[in-house]
This record gives sequence, structure tokens and C-alpha cells, in this order.
Amino acid sequence: MNKIIQHKKGFTVIELIVVIAIITIVATIVMTNITQYNNTGKDTAIKGNMSSVLTNSTDYLNKYGNYISFCSNATVQAALAAADKAYDGNATPNEVTDCNAVTAVFAACAQLKSADAYFCVDSSGTKKTVSTRSTCVTAWALTTCP
Repeated sequence: MNKIIQHKKGFTVIELIVVIAIITIVATIVMTNITQYNNTGKDTAIKGNMSSVLTNSTDYLNKYGNYISFCSNATVQAALAAADKAYDGNATPNEVTDCNAVTAVFAACAQLKSADAYFCVDSSGTKKTVSTRSTCVTAWALTTCP
């Protein structure tokens, strides 16, 4: 008796499901890392723009002798808009940034993307990350970083 063995070509449904599951897991891991790196980059841009607010404050104080209209200065507004754009892609003023100034002091803040925090700069030269992102723009009336 001669048996004829037929070889079937192709994959079974189980094999295809396993391959799709593996690809899905790998894609999820890659996307998580990409998002994390992207948010870290946005935070770096936000901190850089806020640091430029601090740098501009020295020039402003030397020129005008006070900080009364510092937050409405075009250079400061541009830096705040750039920080806002780094956060969410649009430059809507004061959406995730804020600035307050009185005669001798000022403080400005911007929400960070990768953590529930905001970055604050003030007239004393302070640059720091403060927890609880929402306190940056809701009821922000500070002229020094907390």
C-alpha cells in the first residue's frame, strides 16, 4: 500500500492569531515609549521658553526699573505662547501658561506635559517644577513660585 501524503501549504488560523497578538504587543510597547519621549521633549521646550522669560526679566527690569507691565511685554507674551504651543500644539494665549507681576516682583508658570506638574520662574531667579499642574492657571495670582 502506497500512501500519498499531501502537504498543505499556508498558515492555520491559530498561527495567524498568535502572530497578530505578538505584533500588537510590540506595537503597544513602541508607541508607549514614543509618547513618553515626545512628552519629555515637549517639557524640555516648555522649560526652555520659561527660562527665556526669566532671562528677559533682567533686561526688562534694567530698562524700566520695575515689573509693572512685564507680563504684557511682547517678548514675554511670545515666550509664553511658545511654551503653550509646545504643550498642546496651538498658541492660544494663557491656556496652559500664566504670568503675574507687580512693581518689584513677578512669577510665570507653564503646565508640563509628562507629569501632573508645572514649571515656575520668578523674579528671584527661581526655576522649579511644582506639583499639581492645574494650580498653574486656575486662580493663579502668585508673584513668587510656591
